[in-house]
Order: sequence, then C-alpha cells, then structure tokens
Amino acid sequence: MKKLLIVILLAAAGQKAAAQRNQAAAAALVPLPVQTQWTNETVAISANTAIVTDAATAGLAVLLNTYVQEQLGFPLPAQGKNRIVLTVDTTLQLPPEGYQLRAANNEVRIAAYSTDGIVHGIATLRQLWQPQGKSLRVPGVTITDYPRFAYRGMHLDVSRNFFSVDYIKQLIDQLAFYKINNFHWHLTDDQGWRIEIRKYPKLQSIAAWRNQTLIGHKKELPHQFDGRKYGGYYTQDEIREVVAYAAARHINVIPEIEMPGHALAALAAYPELGCTKGPYKTAEFWGVFDDVFCAGTDSTFTFLEDVLDEVFALFPSPYIHLGGDECPKVRWAKCPACQRRMKTEQLKNEDELQSYFVKRIAKYIQSKGRKVVGWDEILEGGLAHGAAVMSWRGVEGAVEAAKQEHQVIMTPEDELYFDHYQSLYRTEPTAAGGYTPLREVYEYDPLHAAGDTALLPYIAGIQGQMWSEYLPTVQQANYMIYPRLLALAERAWSPRETRSYPDFLQRLAVHDTLLKTRGIVAPAVRHEITYESDSLERGGIYISLHTTSPAARIRYTLNGTAPDANSPLYERPLHITETATLRAALFEGQQQVYREFQQVFNVSKSTGARITLKAPPNTKYNGDASTLVNGITGTHRFNDGQWLGFSARDLDAVIDLGTPQLIKVVAANVLHYRWQKMWAPAILEFQYSNDGIHYLPMAKTKTFIINGINNVRIRVRPVKARYIRVCAKNRGVIPAGEYGAGGNSMLLMDEISIN
Repeated sequence: MKKLLIVILLAAAGQKAAAQRNQAAAAALVPLPVQTQWTNETVAISANTAIVTDAATAGLAVLLNTYVQEQLGFPLPAQGKNRIVLTVDTTLQLPPEGYQLRAANNEVRIAAYSTDGIVHGIATLRQLWQPQGKSLRVPGVTITDYPRFAYRGMHLDVSRNFFSVDYIKQLIDQLAFYKINNFHWHLTDDQGWRIEIRKYPKLQSIAAWRNQTLIGHKKELPHQFDGRKYGGYYTQDEIREVVAYAAARHINVIPEIEMPGHALAALAAYPELGCTKGPYKTAEFWGVFDDVFCAGTDSTFTFLEDVLDEVFALFPSPYIHLGGDECPKVRWAKCPACQRRMKTEQLKNEDELQSYFVKRIAKYIQSKGRKVVGWDEILEGGLAHGAAVMSWRGVEGAVEAAKQEHQVIMTPEDELYFDHYQSLYRTEPTAAGGYTPLREVYEYDPLHAAGDTALLPYIAGIQGQMWSEYLPTVQQANYMIYPRLLALAERAWSPRETRSYPDFLQRLAVHDTLLKTRGIVAPAVRHEITYESDSLERGGIYISLHTTSPAARIRYTLNGTAPDANSPLYERPLHITETATLRAALFEGQQQVYREFQQVFNVSKSTGARITLKAPPNTKYNGDASTLVNGITGTHRFNDGQWLGFSARDLDAVIDLGTPQLIKVVAANVLHYRWQKMWAPAILEFQYSNDGIHYLPMAKTKTFIINGINNVRIRVRPVKARYIRVCAKNRGVIPAGEYGAGGNSMLLMDEISIN
C-alpha cells in the first residue's frame, strides 16, 4: 500500500505541476515543492506562538528558535495561543526525507516520517514567513513534499584558497535553507593541506603553507606570483565544530583526502612518501603534478591509514572521499619500488597499480565500517567493491559504474562546475575556464544524461563543485556559488515535471533579498543579453539578440559608443557587413538595468561564406561549420560555442568565397592548452583553387608558441582565388609525460579569416 501511494503521489505531481508553479511563485519557494494548496488564511508567529514538539523533535525546537530569533529578536515561548507543532509520524506514507506542512487555524504543523523531513519542513517555513512588525506572517497552505534524489550535494575546495570556519558555517546554513543534505569538504591538495593530523605535525607546519601564489590565470605565460606566504588549516576542534553545526541541520559532511595524486603538499612535509624522495614543495600554481604518493612502499599506506584514523574520529559521515583523480603515472613508471609492487601483485600496467592503491585504501576504509567514494578515475584498472563514483568527466564514468551496480553521483564538469564562467561578458572576473550559465545548471537532467533507463536506480543524485583556484575572497566565492546553488537545489529536489526556467527566475528575484539579509551579496547573473549568429550571405552575418528579462528592452550601438536610453531599440536581427563592436544594454523605461554587453565582430572576405567540412567535429566542442566563418572570435572560455573540436581526425575545410577574390592574408585561431588535452596541429596549411578541384599551396606553419589562443596570421603572395582549403593535421595520441598521456588529443579551431 505504501509503495502504491508513493506512485500515486508522483503521478499527481506531474498532473498538477503547472498550477503548483504559479501558486508557489507567490511565496518564491526554492526548491519547488511537489504539491502545494493555498488558502486565504494567514498564521502569525509572534511572542504568543509556542513551539510544540515530541520526543523525536525536541532538539529541532532549538534550531527553529534560532531562526525565529534571527527574524524577531526573541525566541518563542513554551506555551502560547498559536502553535508551531513539530512531530514525527511513522505512519505517514511519504518517501524518505518527505514532510507535510500545514498552516491553518493559528497553527503551523510540520509532520514527517523522520527528523530529516522535519528539518526540510522548517526550511520551507522559513521561506514562507514574511516579517511584519513583531511577527512573522505565514500564508495558509498545505504542502506535501519529498526529494527527487536522495543525494543532494555541494562541494567546496579549501586547498587552493582557504576559507574561515565562519564562512563554512554560512555556506552550510544556505545548504540547509535549500535542502542540500551533503557538504563535500575538499581538504587536501597540491596547494595546501587543511586538516590537523596530530600524528604528523609537519602537515600543519609545512604542508598547510605555500611560499607564494599565482597571480592571474594559469594559462597566461609567463607565470607571475605575489611573493606572499599563504596557508592555514582547520584544527580538529574547529572541524568538530563544523561537523556538529552541520549535523544540527541534518547535513552530512564528507571529507576528501586526496590520493594517490594531488599529494604535493603532503610530500613537501614527508618527502619519503614520494617516488623520488624529494625535495618537494607545496605547489604555488594550479594544475596536475607528476609527483604523487609512491604506490610501492608500505610506509605510504601506513601514513594514509594513520591519517584516515584521525579523519574517522572527526567525521561520522558514512562516506569517506579518497579523491583518486588526475594521478599521473610518470613517477610510478620509473620507480623501482612501484615496479616491484606491480611484479609482486601481478599487475599489467600503472593503471592497475592505481586500482591496487585505491582498492587497498578502500578495503581499510570499509574495515572501519565506512563507505568509499571517489572521482570517476577510480574506475581505471578496476573499481573497488562497494565504492561509489562521482562522475565529473561526463556521463561515461557514470554509465560504466552503474553497469557494475555501483552508486553514482553526477558531478559533470560542463553543467555543475561552479568555477566556470557564468556569462560571456568581458567584465566577468577571472575563472577557471569553460562556460556554465545559470540556465545550463537549471536544465541539467541526470536521468536524461544517463541514457539507459536500466541504470537509473544507481544514480543516487547530483552535486555542484566549487574549486577555489580563482576565489581569493569570500565575495568572489559567493558570486560564483549563487544563484547557481539554487538552480542545483531545485533540480536535485523538485519533480522533473516542475521544470520552468522563467518561473524559477521570478522566484529567484525574491531570493536575492533573502541572501542579502544573511550577509550574502552576490549579483546574480541571469537577465543578460545573449546572441546567435546566422551566416546568410557572403560578406556579412545576421545577429539575433535575446534576454530572459520579461520587462527590459534591448538598446544597442555599433559604433563603439555606450548605449543609452536614446540608442536604437533592438527589434529584428542586425545585419553586420563590416567589422564592428556591438554594445547593448537592457533598459526598463529610461533606466539601464544589468550589465552592458559587448561583442566584436570581425568581418573578412570569408565571413558568412559557404564552408564545408570533410568530417564534422567529433568532440563536445561541436557545432555547425559556419562557426568557423561567423566573424566571432572564440575566447579562452573554450566552451563558449565558438570552437570546433576534432579528436583522432583532422580539420579539412573548404571555403567558397562565391567569386574569385584578391587574397593577401590568411588567418585562423588555434587553441593550444595541454592541460585540457587541447593540442595545436602538427601542421596548419592553406591552399587555394578556382575550380574547387585542383588546389595549390598558399601558406603553412608548424609554429604555435602560445599556451592558449594562437592567432595564426600569415601574409601571402597576392593571388586571386574563389576556394580556400584549410587543413590542420591532428597531433594524435598525447605523448608520455603529458596530461592524458596515451589518449587522443583534441584539435580546437576557430575563426578562419581571409583578407
């Protein structure tokens, strides 16, 4: 009967989704509940309101009173005319973590099968109440609610940049407010060890500190540094404080101790744990480093087991995260101890050695009654029994783990990495790379991404990642986390049928104010201007502008001046036939709102020309061939939609200029960024023809010296031609010693210009 009722509730959620969206929007509930029924009543929470609990919920009265006192300045009494009733009812037919909330007849009643549900009900109540004088007004409502996924997580890296205990608590408060139930605390990495381990004091005195820190983006050469010592760590007492704070809000804290890679800080303190025995130093810039824990010596495992023993004592989490990602095998391949280990254990290669390492640690973790979770690289060489996988490199790792009947947490880089840029505006502060706007987070569906429905039972949930290389301040951290955290929360909790991005944006506007009241000022990136290009004719392009703002109108200029209330109003696609800088802004009446948009369009003889590819792009950086001649130059935010990527195949493009044209200069952009497995071609060639069949050489180059965007521009002997052929030969397999060695490199190309 219980299972049948749950199925009925799920069906009802789909049928009533549109109506519930409209009703809940008035209260701006995030995440959107499963079922909501509103009345015209109002319940007042004031000095005359008592909190009534049972034996199971007595402790939660303290938590609720904390929130009430923040709003009213005083706690609620034990007795009063009105009541807030918190009750655990094991007869309720609800999924785990579900709750019912009813505000009527001078009473707010929150009932749930477990105290987890009560906490979520309290979070909803906090979003419902509105301050009015010395009371909080709650609209009359009946809510039945439960999560879509059991695992709803948020990750924070504190190794690259260190955050105070107060900030961690503030983040945990927001996780509770938006019903996120797991905080993944990334505590160790190459750039700093952040957890006190009393048996190994050098982790505090050496590994927790670096001599200086990279200034600017890691792709910018030469690297520059600030020359200032940086670091810090959490004492065990501070960690207990954070864990207890989270537990009171029913949030599980998952510690991550990186191994076998990302270990440089630990090796700086204890060099005997590395293959070369040092000397090492805590990393001062971002990336992946060859020096990792030695897999051939038992002292490595003794050290890690000792560390984990202290971690077990601090964190009651059922899951312990051991990292397992981005571990180069360069040192292992040359290390006598590692090679002996491989021979003794009959391991075929270094991938199997990594599997041995992970399985050995996993067995130890499991022997202490804990579960193991790691990034999807722990699949390499064989997955440890019972381990859960966080799939960050795409869906492939998730599918592979699910086929082996392992639990999967979806953490894809493209959709759920909050260290990516959230707009393509030039004013965006420096970020890791990539482009993950709010809408992409909101529209991510892990079940759709999994493909094979038979694997769905193994998808435990989703998690957002916040890597901190480019988060020097809490203000920048908040800017990157919010409001994407809210989009994540809704996708993790609410039924799929409730998905409505415009409705979400309306509710989000209310949460801007709520965040500010809690000291979080994070200008939300949402109602901005985006564009699409359409190459309809040679020598020009059409640009369509869009915004999600329902109230604002777009005004623009093409002469480089700032748009104002008198600038042309955008009404139809813009036909751009010569190089220009488009500047556009949103206006509500005479007032500009949000940031100004800028985009340079470089028009050449090839812009808008017909272009054909011998083979289409075959990576996630794909799109129409016309992207190569649309006048828009791709940026270092390499998934801005302008780059075309080719793996294990060459670029072979033919551009038809329509009529013979005098050509003096040929140009193309090449992205050379080995950290992302993006390699410049072995050779880039330009050829010309007037019949489209017989081609003659025009120019070629093998030189790509920039770690980033190479703007290849070659002046040629003047020639008239109608067809231009551009060939870029893929580098092929990534060589040993490089990131991703043994895999296929990607060739990324963008704007081809003919002048």
